[in-house]
Amino acid sequence: MKYALIGCGRIATNHIKAAVNNNLELIAVCDIVPEQMEELLEKHGLQEQNTIKRYMDYKQMLRENKIELVGIATESGKHAEIALYCIEKGVHCIIEKPMAMSISDADQIIELSEKMGIKVSACHQNRFNVAIQEMRRALEAGRFGKLSHGSIHVRWNRNEEYYTQAPWRGTWAQDGGALMNQCIHGIDLLRWMLGSEIDEVYGVTRQQFHHYLEAEDVGVAVVKFKNGTVGTIEGTTNVYPRNLEETLYLFGEKGTVKIGGKSTNNIDVWDFADETEADTHNKGLVEETSNVYGNGHTSLYQDMISAINENRTPYVDAHAGKDALELVLAIYKSQKEGRAVKIPMEHFASTDMQGEF
Repeated sequence: MKYALIGCGRIATNHIKAAVNNNLELIAVCDIVPEQMEELLEKHGLQEQNTIKRYMDYKQMLRENKIELVGIATESGKHAEIALYCIEKGVHCIIEKPMAMSISDADQIIELSEKMGIKVSACHQNRFNVAIQEMRRALEAGRFGKLSHGSIHVRWNRNEEYYTQAPWRGTWAQDGGALMNQCIHGIDLLRWMLGSEIDEVYGVTRQQFHHYLEAEDVGVAVVKFKNGTVGTIEGTTNVYPRNLEETLYLFGEKGTVKIGGKSTNNIDVWDFADETEADTHNKGLVEETSNVYGNGHTSLYQDMISAINENRTPYVDAHAGKDALELVLAIYKSQKEGRAVKIPMEHFASTDMQGEF
């Protein structure tokens, strides 16, 4: 399958690794900074391959090559624009999180991809973490019994050096804040586990330390799900001096699970009323990762390739991408308006938060 990557920044290495691991034919890479393309290819020992073309214009790249699948890993504010162009040209898309920065853009991606028969996968790769998959299996088997509540804590560090590496970081138009950038993976997992149908959200965000940004560096929220469960969210980039944890809790009448580690990759607690010998393998499970992005990109790419070949819906589809985005935007809107916000929301964008801090 012929593949190209648009955007060669910080997360691009995971996309290239996933493409190589899945034997995709890397046709081209694209970035407005030529040095980033070369650094990325060199890192993966691909710089000497004459068949890999370099482009600074993704539209030219698509015009000049027959590409079947693209990875979109640019700044967040460009995701929807690029995805819609690729879909229009009949190219399947893996879109880094967040899938878009507004409800209307997310809806357009869903509507156009369904109209064109194009597969779109939102890159929420942590759904493929070994620990997360074990939790999901237990949930779908009914082992938790009636769910009570759940929570996600993303307690990370991002310093000024991180933000100055790319001027779009921390801006409402291109990035959003801690919730939209760093915490959306955990927020996706919480909504997926507790039930995608949400009644209302009450959120509070603040900019405590990163006053050189436009957006928040800490956010907390309470989420009321239509099935009666309650979720809590805490996300921040203010933890001193380094990343502390990304922890997901799920509490049911017959089960309690805590997934911890730097990026929901370890099982810290695994207790069920119907415990079997097989459960001993999950107690203390640790999945080694080389960075906070985990190992899930390779599995997500593998699933997307299968979805294209089998003409089925990807495991993490565009609707999942919108669900995670919508929950973050609901927290933002709640902060802006000082009240609980009902879901679904028809119109809201990260840029509606401009001037908040």
